[in-house]
Amino acid sequence: MLIVLPPSEGKASEGSGPPVGQLSFSSLDKPRKRVQTALIRASKRRDALDVLGLSPGLAGELAKNTALPAAPTLPAAELYTGVLYDNLGLNTLDSAARARAAESVLIFSGLWGVVRITDRIPPYRLSMGVNLSPVGGLAAFWRPQISKALDTLPGLVVDLRSATYAAAWQPGERSVTVRVFRDGKVVSHMAKATRGEIARALLHQNATPATPDELAKILDALGYTVTLTPPSRANRPWTLDVHVNDPS
Repeated sequence: MLIVLPPSEGKASEGSGPPVGQLSFSSLDKPRKRVQTALIRASKRRDALDVLGLSPGLAGELAKNTALPAAPTLPAAELYTGVLYDNLGLNTLDSAARARAAESVLIFSGLWGVVRITDRIPPYRLSMGVNLSPVGGLAAFWRPQISKALDTLPGLVVDLRSATYAAAWQPGERSVTVRVFRDGKVVSHMAKATRGEIARALLHQNATPATPDELAKILDALGYTVTLTPPSRANRPWTLDVHVNDPS
C-alpha cells in the first residue's frame, strides 16, 4: 500500500541539519535541480510574489527560496505542519507505525516532486499550481518524471492529495481517491483533518488493503461511513467518499 499526501503551506521555520543531499527517487534529481534553479531565479524578481502566487504577507518566504542550496534541512516528517499533518501526527506514531510510514507514505512537492518522510529537505515555498519559467506548469512538468519513478512501485494507492497535487501523478485503477463530505457537500478544512486521521489509522492498524473494496471495509470497521464508487472509465481511480458529521 502507498499513502500519497500533498505537502502543506505551513512548514517548520528552519532546519538544523546539513544541506540537501541524496533524496529518495534519485531519477528525480535532475528535474529537482531544474526546478530549484528556476525557483531561485523567480524568487529574486521584482514580481516574485505574483509569479509564485503569494500574498504580500509572505514576502519573507522568498529569502528561504533563494537560500535553498545551502539551507539547513530537517526530515520531511518534521517539515510539514498544518491540519492534515497535525492529525496524522507522524512524530507521535509508535516505532512500528513509523517504520510503516517510512515505507508507504509519499509526499508530493512542487519543488522536490515526491519525497519520503525520512528525506531531509529545507523549508521552501512553491505550490504545484505555479507556472514557473522556463519549466512551465509544475504539475505537467513533474507528471512524466514522477510516473517513471512511481509506476513500478507495487500496491494499492490511497490518494489523500488535493486536486492540484493529484495532477502530478495519476496511478489509474489501482488508486482510490478519498473525498470527504459533510451534509452532502465536499468540505475543505475538515477534509484535511479527516485525511490525516485516515492515514494515521491505516498506519496504526498495520492495515495493508490490496483492493479498493478491502480499503472500504477497513475504514468501515474503524467507524467511518464510506461509499465506494468504481472508476468512471478505464485508467481512472476509484472514489471513496467519507461522510462525516458536523462537529457541533
